[in-house]
Amino acid sequence: MKLDMIKSIQPAGNKGFTLIEVLITIAIFAIGVLAVASMQYWSVRNTATGNVMTIAANLARAQMETLKSVPNITSLVSSPNPNPPMIDADGKPGGIFTRTWAISLVPGLTVSRQIQVTVGWSRHGQSRSVVLTSISRGNGT
Repeated sequence: MKLDMIKSIQPAGNKGFTLIEVLITIAIFAIGVLAVASMQYWSVRNTATGNVMTIAANLARAQMETLKSVPNITSLVSSPNPNPPMIDADGKPGGIFTRTWAISLVPGLTVSRQIQVTVGWSRHGQSRSVVLTSISRGNGT
């Protein structure tokens, strides 16, 4: 009697997975894991690129504010070194950034100057830069 009950509980036909079904399942799972890993890699890389661009914009903004706050804007000259030293995120020597600026006359305005600050860097084999341009009369205006 017990043997009859055990046989009636087990379904007729397949009693497990075949090797091919298991291999197909593993292949589908592996493709999914590789897709997630690829998305994670590109997400981290793009976040790091965004952080570097933010640092470069902050370095350019800080230099722009320094140049605009000069009392006599007509005394400003462009950055003195054509090959500026590499700076870090705090503007100290030893980073990946270069910072230059150019001062030019504005047609029709004698007391104002156009200021252009460029912060450049090279990463992943690509050279990039952030450029800020402003017209100022000095004293922060």
